[in-house]
Amino acid sequence: MHKTPNESLHRKSVSEFKDAEKTPIVVVLDNVRSLHNVGSVFRTCDAFLVRGICLCGVTAKPPHRDIEKTALGATESVHWEYFDETTEAIRYLRSLNYRIIAVEQTDSSISLEKYQPYANEKVALVFGHELYGVSEEVLALCDDCIEIPQFGTKHSLNISVSAGIVLWDLFSKLRFGVQIYTPAQPLKVVHGDHP
Repeated sequence: MHKTPNESLHRKSVSEFKDAEKTPIVVVLDNVRSLHNVGSVFRTCDAFLVRGICLCGVTAKPPHRDIEKTALGATESVHWEYFDETTEAIRYLRSLNYRIIAVEQTDSSISLEKYQPYANEKVALVFGHELYGVSEEVLALCDDCIEIPQFGTKHSLNISVSAGIVLWDLFSKLRFGVQIYTPAQPLKVVHGDHP
């Protein structure tokens, strides 16, 4: 076994990334304070060809040196938009026919392994503040809530870790898994539209 050299990884250029067919997912960061978390989410979104990121409220936006420390250039490839209020971002995404899903522990959340997105369904994943999570005001606007099952003494994960787990899970279900198709939820935004 040998490590794969960087030149053999088939990395896309920024322009190739922008032209590539995207996974029908948008990430919404609801008042995320840590610039390192923001940068890490950019990098993860790049890895899974996510359509874009909505940065909301106190969430910092590029260009910023501390975001770049973990983004490693992904702020150049991943489309992003800033909104003063998370509720404004959610209303915008709903107008584009996204299903709004909070990643949060609630009395009605669905365990991640049981959640199955519909084929061609566009999903907006909302990740909340590091201490307070997704706000109640934002939760009230969400269609569903999913949570990552946890079995130890701590039932919380860093946002960058949560984003990695959830994005990989949904990416793999949409790209490789068995999908449930319903003609009632066709893809409304054509390739190239933003986010």
